[in-house]
Amino acid sequence: MANKVVCPKVFRDLRRFARCLNTAPAVPPMNFSGNYGSTNETTPTLQATDQILADPEKKVINFDDVKELFTGVSTSKLLRSSLTLQMASIESMVDLGVWVMNSKFMHMPIFKEVILGFVKSTFYEHFCAGKDLIEVRKTVSKLSNVGLQGMLDYGVEHATENESCDQSMKVFLQTAEMAKSLPSSSVSFVVVKITAICTPKLLKRMSDLLRWEQKDPSFNLPWKQKTLPLFAELSPFYHTLKIPEPLTVEEERDLQLAHDRLQKICKKCLELDVVLLIDAEDTAIQPAIDYFAYSAAIKYHKDDHPLIFGTIQAYLKDSKERMIIAKKAAEKIGVPMGFKLVRGAYMSSENELASSLGFKSPIHDSIQQTHNCYNSCAEFMLDEIANGSGAVVLATHNIESAKLAASKATDLGIRKDSQKLQFAQLYGMAEGLSFGLRNAGFQVSKYLPFGPVEQVMPYLIRRAEENRGLLSTSAFDRQLMRKELIRRFDVGTS
Repeated sequence: MANKVVCPKVFRDLRRFARCLNTAPAVPPMNFSGNYGSTNETTPTLQATDQILADPEKKVINFDDVKELFTGVSTSKLLRSSLTLQMASIESMVDLGVWVMNSKFMHMPIFKEVILGFVKSTFYEHFCAGKDLIEVRKTVSKLSNVGLQGMLDYGVEHATENESCDQSMKVFLQTAEMAKSLPSSSVSFVVVKITAICTPKLLKRMSDLLRWEQKDPSFNLPWKQKTLPLFAELSPFYHTLKIPEPLTVEEERDLQLAHDRLQKICKKCLELDVVLLIDAEDTAIQPAIDYFAYSAAIKYHKDDHPLIFGTIQAYLKDSKERMIIAKKAAEKIGVPMGFKLVRGAYMSSENELASSLGFKSPIHDSIQQTHNCYNSCAEFMLDEIANGSGAVVLATHNIESAKLAASKATDLGIRKDSQKLQFAQLYGMAEGLSFGLRNAGFQVSKYLPFGPVEQVMPYLIRRAEENRGLLSTSAFDRQLMRKELIRRFDVGTS
């Protein structure tokens, strides 16, 4: 794709693209019950809030009072957010943007400068917290002023050698120190990507070896530390079709360096009382990431509060089983385990790999199955928390899932200000849901990726390519924003 100079599909869609500028198409995933790959989508009309709530009689989250919902948010911020989300919801514009960012034009200095300048003033400033920790501090302060917390995510990923891994570790340590220096409760988590402190190549090698050990328990892994169970019966093993070679001396040395980096980060966070959240990746390397997360969680925790949170992607068929197995194993040895629950962001690559190898996709066959799995995982963790064990971050933009979880937590008597239950949304997305949960009394965080524009581009492109359905859910957000903007206009002109 990067070598093409023309993009027929984009230009063929330009007429429709122009029409979209004056419309607000909406295809919220929560209303889509067909196959993931289906193109026969419908455009539901979002009207009364009660139509999308599971139990209208129990309104834990209230979206009706937009004045209260967006209190503390400036009119200019509302207007800019509404326009940016409108652009992000137009599929032809996403196609064009992704094509441009992957094209050879980005190797032309002047063109690259112009494009990055446009991205910085629009999508980057909307979805990212800033280029460095100084700008992040300002963003966190603004969030704190409206009752939200920040999850600090240094936007580097896929390190290539030990030098870049060491540099990433230094930034993670600096991020933890900054988080501690901010007012209490303004930062909920420091996010760590294992791919930033251990190369994906080594993570793939480790995952292959861990998968083969699961197949053959007699298979010896001399480097393996104590961890929690990594696999379930439904876990995909097609990535490793033959016995992998043992790690070389050099690979074992690099693995130890990666352990040392994570150990330094964990010790610093334990010292500062800052909680770590480890992000998930695709299934080819996820076993190694879980291995790092679980082995660290066993070593580092504070009383019954987890220091380390792993991530479970509910769109995987084995997700709930893996989470339950790991959670019960942690409980058995007295280790408090936290999880961030998400739907997932590697749909295209997972489906393509499984298909190329002649295996069924590890992802649920329909979006509704993913919703059901997410809600079931959330229910399990809420029951565990109510019984005094574990912690969960429910990272979701899905109003139905948030409503069900909020109602369940209320029914179980879980304190809304409890640090064992938090909700989270991406910065710049699902503002209405974030403020609705905040107004209901829950702890709510925004995921804040930061770093130089060019460095964070993979994050922005992945959001565009992998989460088209997610971007289209902004229709509900834009509807709430427009309603509040109209209300403010009426008040200002009356």
